[in-house]
Amino acid sequence: MIHLKAGQNTALTADTVRFTAQTTGAIDLGALVVGEDLRVRDEHDHVCASRPGAPGVRLAGGAIELSLSQVRSDANAVLLFVAASHVLGTVTAMLAENGTPAAEFVIAPSSGESALICLEVYRRGGAWKLRALGQGYDGGAARLLTAHGVPAAAALADAPTAHGVPAASSQPTETLAQQPVGAPGIPLEVDHGLQRMWMIFEDAARSAAAMISAREYATKRLDQEMSEAVSNPATRNTPAADAARAAAQRRHDELVAVADADHRRDSDQLAREIAEADAVMPAALASWLAPAWTTKAVRSDGIRLGELYALDRGTLRVPYCVPVPLNRPLWVDTESSAAASRVVGALVARLVAALPDKPTKVDLIDLTGGLRGLAAPLAPLLAGPVVSDHTEIAARVGELAHAAELAEIAYNSGQAVPPSEHRILVAADFPHGYQPADIVRLGQLMVRGDLIGLSLVIVGSGGVDFGDGPLSLLAQSCRHLPTVPGTPLFDPWTGNAWELDLDMLPAEPELQARYLRM
Repeated sequence: MIHLKAGQNTALTADTVRFTAQTTGAIDLGALVVGEDLRVRDEHDHVCASRPGAPGVRLAGGAIELSLSQVRSDANAVLLFVAASHVLGTVTAMLAENGTPAAEFVIAPSSGESALICLEVYRRGGAWKLRALGQGYDGGAARLLTAHGVPAAAALADAPTAHGVPAASSQPTETLAQQPVGAPGIPLEVDHGLQRMWMIFEDAARSAAAMISAREYATKRLDQEMSEAVSNPATRNTPAADAARAAAQRRHDELVAVADADHRRDSDQLAREIAEADAVMPAALASWLAPAWTTKAVRSDGIRLGELYALDRGTLRVPYCVPVPLNRPLWVDTESSAAASRVVGALVARLVAALPDKPTKVDLIDLTGGLRGLAAPLAPLLAGPVVSDHTEIAARVGELAHAAELAEIAYNSGQAVPPSEHRILVAADFPHGYQPADIVRLGQLMVRGDLIGLSLVIVGSGGVDFGDGPLSLLAQSCRHLPTVPGTPLFDPWTGNAWELDLDMLPAEPELQARYLRM
């Protein structure tokens, strides 16, 4: 049995699989049979206590049993979830194949969730695979179900009923009236959207790794067989040796051709998934040409930074997305803030679009005037005048650091409240002109900023040795975004290199106004 972590996947070999889960307190198990858009066709694709069966999926004996060959042919996946009338503790999700334990996934909810999508059984290239999700919903089963297309009335009817007062959630719960996520035309549940992009990235990385491994093996085998063919001086120039060399080359070429074809097939499938997702993603996660940018803004739990690609592996371009508010500061590596101004503009536009239900305030430090072009379109969002003198940095950064310190005191005393606004701090021309105390405060904001809803974007030279101390620690803790072509980024699953093509805010004022939601 394998132990999965969030986002990991594994192949399934049996036709019959069984899902169970363990936790403290009573829970209900359920399943959703969904299409490519992660939505059900109707309530009959929801398997639960009141509707215990769908083609290939049934609830029986405290478990969800799947007969994969019987699942409707146009279904893309089966989402396996748990729900309760109380806040969930640690959940251990298990999947067995033909009665034999195959995979286990331990989920530790941290934000008052009462419903969790534990596992996803999904089709890939004619086979079935299993993916660990761990996607939580603090709005409970009703929130989960409507996010995946179950009609609101059916979702409310099928949700577990309360048998007491649930534990308090540390996050605000959105009701159906506040955000009707199941309505036609509304993007997918945004946490799942961010996770979906990372799943596609992982699939792309693993497909590329398989191709690279096959190519390397083919080359190694060819070298060995060629060496063997000429190892005997007496036969190396004979027709038999020529035939051996030709056969070795043919086996090499055939293996490489199969590996390349498999990778192209995977890439074509992933490109279709990316296009389909882009059409329904919230604006912050979507491309500039996506329909979300011309409709009412919808909350997102992540932002798109750009596209990852590798020219030697084909034409696939994978969106690179991160959570928001930023769990790590973004550091745009550049010697000139002016040269990166449109990259910074794109980041700010997506950060603003991610949380439209909260007022956004932007603090802009721009010592050289390189971001001057952004000041005018951002004027309605600026928390104060643009900081253009290094002597003014301490006051602006100190104000934010003090607010974060007060929020931490409230949090430690059990009196924390969710941030009422989204703050964005853009610190350009870094670290030149910043005093040691300013750098220390930025480090404090890196640690405590989430308590005041802060996203930190640093713009400056990142390719130098800062030695030891607060500056080095800050640099090491940031997510660096290279602006020089050819700078590699390495994926976390296979360690293979990718290049990042960062999104840029269009230069046209009317488009800037649209994307900055002015």
